[in-house]
Amino acid sequence: MEEKTFAQLGLSEEVLKALEKKGYGYPTRVQQEAIPPLMEWKDVIAKAPTGTGKTFAFGIPMIEHIDPESEAVQGLILAPTRELAIQIGDELRGLLTYYKNIRVAVLYGGANINPQIKALQKKPQIVVATPGRLMDHYNRHTIRFDKVQTVILDEADRMLDMGFFKDVTHIIEKIKNRRNLGLFSATISQEVMTVSWMYQRDEVEITVKPTQESRPDIDQYSIQVSPFHKQEMTLRLLKDFERVIIFCNTKVMCQRLCDDLQRAGVQADCLHGDIKQSVREKTMQTFRKGELPVLIATDVASRGIDVDDVDCVINYDVPQENEYYVHRIGRTGRARKKGVAWSILGTFPEKAKLDEIAKYCHFEIRPMKMNEDGTLEKAEEAKPVPRRKYR
Repeated sequence: MEEKTFAQLGLSEEVLKALEKKGYGYPTRVQQEAIPPLMEWKDVIAKAPTGTGKTFAFGIPMIEHIDPESEAVQGLILAPTRELAIQIGDELRGLLTYYKNIRVAVLYGGANINPQIKALQKKPQIVVATPGRLMDHYNRHTIRFDKVQTVILDEADRMLDMGFFKDVTHIIEKIKNRRNLGLFSATISQEVMTVSWMYQRDEVEITVKPTQESRPDIDQYSIQVSPFHKQEMTLRLLKDFERVIIFCNTKVMCQRLCDDLQRAGVQADCLHGDIKQSVREKTMQTFRKGELPVLIATDVASRGIDVDDVDCVINYDVPQENEYYVHRIGRTGRARKKGVAWSILGTFPEKAKLDEIAKYCHFEIRPMKMNEDGTLEKAEEAKPVPRRKYR
């Protein structure tokens, strides 16, 4: 496919100026393929890997379709988590830099509903929401759907897998004047196919395989240490990078590592399920702005982390699911930049799990060792022990 510029996609001057300000010259594959049909009010089902620019792929056409003179909600984006909803809201506001009268509201659970009601009273034309909280507002009559034209489901697979199927279908059915529906997903699950079959007509199917151009460019390494030296190794690795996300498997480990690193003088903070939502948002905002060098998170919190310039991801614990590893390392190597991922192995089961992940994902994860002077070099692969033959 011939690479086009954003200008060749027929976008408005305001959007082009905002993209130029952000330093985006060329659309990614999913943007190039999804923007034209969405601009023509067609239904779209897009399967694309994390970090390929899906938010702009549906956000740009939605903005182009908004009538700024109308104060009704015209575009609706559903997201599975509050972190992702906030992130989408921030990205849309960035695209709206040169628009005066288009407003965005973000609605999500786990937070006081009153500020969200006030945000809706300011008459936003675009609403980003988690399904449960959106239904809450609808039932309170604080939002109306009668002028909504475009509905987008972002991370549709995850949203439907989290038990939102009933809420999502209920919302879609309430939107009587919908002109198009976009489903954006990393995988096309049975539930996503069902929603497409039920609500889409003559949909344009887009599949962006993790090819060289869309697959993040990430060097992956592992290093074996005793379980007691994991923290020491983490401190050593942090010296090489400016902006790092560290993943732990549990809330307890996440908090403990954060406390230990802070005591060691590292400017670090953490995200996990036991932290108040307002604190999590503040931490995420600080990290996005580049004011926090090290963020420690569990997998539950990781989906909302959508930052383009993370230098390195460290797996302090090897994830229990293969897909979690892919999502974790996908936080680096974004926007066509080089990324680095390290996995610190403290036990034999962790090494065995990482070997399984590498095989499953077809990744090359290079084992490294640390020399006495603190430098890192490639470790020699252990040779398989020859099997004895018995007569």
